[in-house]
Amino acid sequence: MNLGRVVLMCAIVGMSGYGDAAPPDGATRQAAEARAILDGWHGNDPQPAARLLHIIVWRPRDREFPPEQADRLDRILTSIQSFYRSEMERHGLGPRTIQLDRSQDGRIMIHEVVGADAWNSYSKADGRRIRGECVPRLRDKGIDMDRETVMIFTNLAEWDPKKRSFRHKSPYYGSGDWQHGTAWQLDSPELDTINLPRKAPLIDDGEYGRISLGKHNSIFLGGIAHELGHALGLPHCRARPDEEQYGTALMGSGNRTFGDEQRGEGKGSFITLAHALRLASHPQFSGSMKGLTTTARGSFAGLSVRPTADGKAFCITGRVIGEPPVYAVIGYLDPEGGGDYDARTISTVPDGVGNFSLTCSALVPGKSADVRLVACHANGATRMANHPFRVAQDGTVDIETMQTMFELEPFFDALAADGPEAARRVAPEAGPAARLAEAILLGRSGRRAALVPATVSDDTTRLLLSRARPTDATVGWLTPAYDCLPRREAVIEASGKLYESGIYAHAPGRHRYELGGKWAQMRGQCGLPTQLAGSVVFVIQVDGREVFRSNKLTSGKTEHYDVDLHGVDELLLITEDGGDGKASDWGVWLAPELSR
Repeated sequence: MNLGRVVLMCAIVGMSGYGDAAPPDGATRQAAEARAILDGWHGNDPQPAARLLHIIVWRPRDREFPPEQADRLDRILTSIQSFYRSEMERHGLGPRTIQLDRSQDGRIMIHEVVGADAWNSYSKADGRRIRGECVPRLRDKGIDMDRETVMIFTNLAEWDPKKRSFRHKSPYYGSGDWQHGTAWQLDSPELDTINLPRKAPLIDDGEYGRISLGKHNSIFLGGIAHELGHALGLPHCRARPDEEQYGTALMGSGNRTFGDEQRGEGKGSFITLAHALRLASHPQFSGSMKGLTTTARGSFAGLSVRPTADGKAFCITGRVIGEPPVYAVIGYLDPEGGGDYDARTISTVPDGVGNFSLTCSALVPGKSADVRLVACHANGATRMANHPFRVAQDGTVDIETMQTMFELEPFFDALAADGPEAARRVAPEAGPAARLAEAILLGRSGRRAALVPATVSDDTTRLLLSRARPTDATVGWLTPAYDCLPRREAVIEASGKLYESGIYAHAPGRHRYELGGKWAQMRGQCGLPTQLAGSVVFVIQVDGREVFRSNKLTSGKTEHYDVDLHGVDELLLITEDGGDGKASDWGVWLAPELSR
């Protein structure tokens, strides 16, 4: 029996991969507990249905599709389907996997799309353009790409079988969630599961150099499995130390090690427990449409954090409340730099009333970092909250910022729901959290004592620029804000440090101040709050002359400035996007201060 030709639908009620075996210990116990919550929710008013992965092959109008494409893609996708299934079973989550759209004779359904233009007019950056050309074709077949998970194989690769050389300009990425997603892939005649074991011949890969045909396939077939993970809603992560025995995490660098074990060149790729838990509720894997369009509601409450006895790890406890129910809490421990590729994961299943505890270890010394808490709902939806911390060179954790943020949680809730007056009633009464709350309330109230730097009394030798009135101010998202951020977590934070003073300057932004030649110096820092994306360049001009330009800063990086203002009449603070658009470019001028 060819299991690759069978669509496996997971039963919603009473599904078990353990048979008569005793309940597993350790990490796999989480799988059993998570499945009990999932099975219980889906079993109440079950809505089983086949949520399918739709496959598109696309080519420019002046090229033909690669030879034997249908059979090769069938082998590739069946292999990836089996990989996901075996990893879910290894974790104790049963034979859950992607559901391939197959015809009655068992062959994968492939939708062919011919692009509007020729080969020369397309590039790696044209994913959205290519997707747009696919939308009407699939709509004609009754498939709404904005409501489904799809994979687009583009014919933008060049393989020369005589020279054994490969180049490509294909979009190669993915994004999505439990409701829909798109993965852009490439296809080429030499990509085939039957080539994974081959240590010879060597080929010339335009990106990876001189490598075996097998390694070439590991990289690009692994890329298909990896980008599919993104389309299913998975972020990057790396293996925890206790997981490294299984190989390389698929959503880390595992896209380059897929199938290495077939050549005896490594352990291959695997799916982390955290990501297996997230996938368990995805409609592709659960076989259920229940709650597919439901907006999940959830929140973390009563969060607290304490260091471990050796001071080199910390434990977060709290309660998570949600509807549909939350069956897992995932933590991503992400040090600065490296995007999120180097984020290690930790996971747990909340108890019957939502209580949970996460011990966060294997931290990176000498770096600021954040822990992203993700609540996983039974319908596939997630809710995320970011919390910063720092690790000293000796590995000791600094969780003061996180503790303060947790203390401010009721304040943030009240501010977001009912405004400053309601927030004041629940604000902390003493300590750093109280001072931060007061700064935020002043910023939000509109009653700031905003001084004009050019006319302030000579007796004032220092002036926080966030308390000064700009001549004009513009920001790239929402409206200008001072000593606070225009979001629920209103406190100003960057690189794991909290600031009572600062100027919100989402790029592109400009803040102009009249100084009247009365100030001597301005000092401060600049950066972005803890978040996943965004890049900003900070610029300072005096009387039309540029005197400071930062590096391109991303989350986790700040830069200091010290500007001479003697005789300066006009000060201009500028934030530019980092060359990749303004999305998530939450630039902040951190504690800028004028002095005489």
